[in-house]
Amino acid sequence: MICSERARAGWGTKLTDTAREVLNELRWRGPNRLPDAVLWYRDRTRPEGHRLIRGSEIVLLERRYFTTAAVRLPYYTIERIEVAGEVVFER
Repeated sequence: MICSERARAGWGTKLTDTAREVLNELRWRGPNRLPDAVLWYRDRTRPEGHRLIRGSEIVLLERRYFTTAAVRLPYYTIERIEVAGEVVFER
């Protein structure tokens, strides 16, 4: 993640933030911005190699997994998180 992008967004500038930390910040820091997020996660079953999940689909943020109504996925599969067109996490 690029430090200047995070600083402009009012976030910390650590390059070591994990996808879990970013999602928790979106949910708990200030107004809940998690429903506005779009997550790209690796999915080997898809021809393009990834799938999109809207933050509004996430029902639970656990220690090692995040859960939607249909599936429970590990955080390490998240490749990118965008909020309002701005990249806030990228591997």
